[in-house]
Amino acid sequence: MSANNSAAPVTAPPLDVLSGSPPASPADRLAATTQPHHARRLRRTLAIAAVAVLAIAGLVTWRAAAPPVPIHYITAPVTRGDVRRTVTASGTVNPVITIQVGTYVSGVIQQLYCDYNTQVHKGQLCAKIDPRPYQTAVDQTRASLSTARAQLAKDQAALTYARLAYDRASKQSGIIAAEMIDSAKSVADQALAQVELDQATVQERQAALDAATINLQYTNIISPVNGTVVSRNVTMGQTVAASFQTPTLFLIATDLTKMQVDTNVSESDIGGIAAGNLTTFTVEAFPNHPFQGEVTQVRQAPQTVQNVVTYDVVINVQNPDLLLKPGMTATVRVVTDRRANVLRVPDPALRYVPSSLAPRPATTAGRPNAASPHVWVLRSGVPTAVEVTTGLDDDTNVEILGGDLKPGDEVVTGEQNGAGSAPSRLSFFRL
Repeated sequence: MSANNSAAPVTAPPLDVLSGSPPASPADRLAATTQPHHARRLRRTLAIAAVAVLAIAGLVTWRAAAPPVPIHYITAPVTRGDVRRTVTASGTVNPVITIQVGTYVSGVIQQLYCDYNTQVHKGQLCAKIDPRPYQTAVDQTRASLSTARAQLAKDQAALTYARLAYDRASKQSGIIAAEMIDSAKSVADQALAQVELDQATVQERQAALDAATINLQYTNIISPVNGTVVSRNVTMGQTVAASFQTPTLFLIATDLTKMQVDTNVSESDIGGIAAGNLTTFTVEAFPNHPFQGEVTQVRQAPQTVQNVVTYDVVINVQNPDLLLKPGMTATVRVVTDRRANVLRVPDPALRYVPSSLAPRPATTAGRPNAASPHVWVLRSGVPTAVEVTTGLDDDTNVEILGGDLKPGDEVVTGEQNGAGSAPSRLSFFRL
């Protein structure tokens, strides 16, 4: 019994053979392996940072010791010439006078005698409307007039007889009854009134005949002026109806050697434009051929399109070679002010500031006053500031009224580092 109730034997943990201590756990072994790895990564990062710092310090030192990049100055000469202030606008080329030939009567186009580009003369027949209905109306009114004239002749004969009867009765006064004399007088008066009525009827019928004759003549479509047909809006056999709005059959330009440009000028530019201003313009068909013109009229009626207000400026131009066609779009430059044969410099010369100069608060040696216009003149290879007095500016050149400038001086308009040489040695470090 005592042997069966004895406790089970307990197994002791194994001992490390070399140290005699218990062996390390897996977590302890992992920690011992990771610590040397972190130390190596930290040392590598510090080494890379030290190399980068040394490289940047060397680069800065090398750049400071490098020779400065030479500056190439872009110059333009001071010249004498014209300075013109202009206003740019667009317009449409049109004939000076354009005649719309229409019809007063309705009918079928029977014949056409004019076509596009036909040269016509005043009174020339251009088209014919079927005259038969109007000829019939003329014949009817002529017959009515003949009837009225015959009735007038008949009533004039009756008037003559009535007057004779009244005269005879008057001579027999006291022999015949007074009532018979009064009756004869009444008949004569009635005959006279009838004759006057017939005369008015004849005039009425004559007026109707004249109206029918005029309508018959309107079947001939006649050119009212000498010119060129620029548009034909009907064909043979077409029916035209003249009602409240007269149909336009032909469009005739009186003289295509004299044209005008109807230019739309914005309200911000219209104040400087007046009759007599010289203009130049081009059209897309001849972009290298400038045309000369003159402003003849500045119309007062505004034109508003999408809240943009413009005014019509009419420009007359000679067209002897017939290069300009009606409807062409013109790009117009109106000269609003002009100075002839004046000293001038390019606009960029007044805006140029050397890159070596800081903002200039006041006048110092070699630095001009920022409040006064100035240019930089290249003298002995060095830009020198020269104060000037400016006049008219046309956005290309500026008039010089005063200053130490003369024709031929080279004014600086810009600069270029390295004069177009190879890129700087630092360029490959830039992103």
